[in-house]
Amino acid sequence: MGAQWKQKGREEHAAAKGRLFGKLAKEIIVAAKGGADPDKNPRLRMAMEQAKKASMPRDTLERAIKKGAGLLDEPVNYETVTYEGFAPHQVPVMVECLTENRNRTATNIRVLFRKGQLASSGAVSWDFNRLGVIEAQPPAADADAEAAAIEAGAQDLEKGEEGATRFLTDATELDAVSRALSGLGWKVSSMNLAWIAKNPVTLDEAARAEVVAFLEALDADDDVQNIYVGLKD
Repeated sequence: MGAQWKQKGREEHAAAKGRLFGKLAKEIIVAAKGGADPDKNPRLRMAMEQAKKASMPRDTLERAIKKGAGLLDEPVNYETVTYEGFAPHQVPVMVECLTENRNRTATNIRVLFRKGQLASSGAVSWDFNRLGVIEAQPPAADADAEAAAIEAGAQDLEKGEEGATRFLTDATELDAVSRALSGLGWKVSSMNLAWIAKNPVTLDEAARAEVVAFLEALDADDDVQNIYVGLKD
């Protein structure tokens, strides 16, 4: 959990799936402001891949692209707002929101952090690194992830989910490393900028359950886009 926290099983329920599609659509809208062609817009390309992976309906995906690119008569301007704080047991948390109403979002976040502690800017982010994260599947079972990381220019790597490898890069090298990995035969399933905890903490089962409940409540808010937590798996 030193990287991005994602609620397990949230895709299994209709309401949760609707919230997931809403978050993915927001990311597509924001990404499409940089251009509607995914071949020339890496952020949009990865947002589309994530949407397809989550089985977002095609018409919903295409409408989000058009809305972000300004091709529809209903412009919407989302801005990124980042909040810093602590979950129960002083676990550091970074919360990224996409919102068109900062006042509403700020009020909701303050309420959600009542079971934790909302902090001022810089009070928590110093304990995180801002890095590019690329998750990719190997071209073969015996593929050498360390060799691929070196050749592609990644800074570090760690085990990902379902046999994938997570490559960590400098924030400015995210797209270049992703393309290099693809050129080496690795299948990139996601790439994004993330807050990676420098000193993730370990908790017992009961304390961990409190933190997870806190994170689930945060994740259920429509304005919350990404959550990063300094908690060891």
